[in-house]
Amino acid sequence: MKPLLNTLYINQDTAYLSLDGENIIVLHDKEVLARFPLHNFEQITTFGYTGASPALMKKCVENNIALNFMTPSGRFMARVIGSINGNVLLRKEQYRRADDLQRSLDLAKSFIVGKIYNTKWVLERTKRDHPLRVQFETLEAAIQQISQYLKSVLEVNDLDELRGIEGKAAVAYFGIFDDLILNQKDKFFFTERNRRPPLDNMNCLLSFIYALLRNDICSALEGVGLDPYVGFLHRDRPGRTSLALDMMEEFRAILADRVALTIINRKQVKENHFIKKENGAVIMTDEGRKIILEAWHNHKEEMIIHPYLEEKVKWGLVPHVQSMLLARFLRGDIDGYPPFMWK
Repeated sequence: MKPLLNTLYINQDTAYLSLDGENIIVLHDKEVLARFPLHNFEQITTFGYTGASPALMKKCVENNIALNFMTPSGRFMARVIGSINGNVLLRKEQYRRADDLQRSLDLAKSFIVGKIYNTKWVLERTKRDHPLRVQFETLEAAIQQISQYLKSVLEVNDLDELRGIEGKAAVAYFGIFDDLILNQKDKFFFTERNRRPPLDNMNCLLSFIYALLRNDICSALEGVGLDPYVGFLHRDRPGRTSLALDMMEEFRAILADRVALTIINRKQVKENHFIKKENGAVIMTDEGRKIILEAWHNHKEEMIIHPYLEEKVKWGLVPHVQSMLLARFLRGDIDGYPPFMWK
C-alpha cells in the first residue's frame, strides 16, 4: 500500500510558485513567503491566477507530482502531470470497454450502486446519531425511497435509464439535505444544488470540496495507470475527467458532504468566511479556504476498515484503493468492480 503523501495547498491567490533546487518557493511580489521540499508531496494545488515557473512545472513532471491550478473559488482550470503509470494494455482495455455501451453500463451500475448506498448510509447515520434534532418520519421516508431506487439500479438496461434513476435518488437525497444542517441554519441552508456560480454559502462549500475530491481521484487513477478522462457513466467530452467523475459518485455523500456538514455543525466555518458578490455569486475568503483545507486534510488522515479489503486504511487512501480495484477488474484479475460501500 502506498503511503498517504501530503498535498500542498497554496491558498493565497496572488502567490507565484517557483523552484529553488529541490524546493518549491512561494512568492508574493518577489518576496519569499514559504519554502517546502518537493519530495514531501504527491500533489500541489494552487488557488489563484498568478501561476508557476516553467522550471517548477518541469520538475513536477519529472517527479510525478501533480500540479493543479484552481480559481480562488475552487473551479478547476488546468493540471500538469507526468507520464501515466502502468502499461498500455490496461489503458487499451479501458478504452475498449468505454466504447462498448453494454460493458460501460455494467461498470456504471457499480458506481451508482455505491453512490446511492452511501447517500442512504449518510441519512441512516444522521437518524441514528441525532434522533431528536431531525424530522424522523421525513428522514425515514427519504431512506425508504432511496432504498427502492437502489434496487432499481440492478434492473436497468441502458445508460440513460441508469442516469434517470440516479437523478431521482439525488432529488430524494438533496430534498432532505437541509435537515442534516443542525447548526447555523440561518446562514447555511440548502434549497437546491446550484453551481457556476454557487448562489449560497452551502453550495459554495460543496463545490469547493467536490473540486478537492476530483483532484484526489484524478491522482489516484493516474497512479494505477488509468486515464481519468475516459469514463463509463460520464461520456467523453473535451477537457472533462469523465472517469474521475464516475468514481466521485461513490464518494460525494460519504466523504465530501460529510466533511461539509461536519465543519458547519461544529461551527468551524462561519458566515464571515463567505462573500456574496453583486451578481449573486458566493465566494469564500482566504481564511475560509484555509479552514476547509485543514479539515479536509485531517479527515483524510482518519483510519477506517475498508469494507472490501477488510484492512485498516486512511480515508485519503480509499480513492487509491478503489482505483487499484478498478484496474484489477479491467485486467481480469477479479470478476467485478466492488464499489466502495461504507458500513
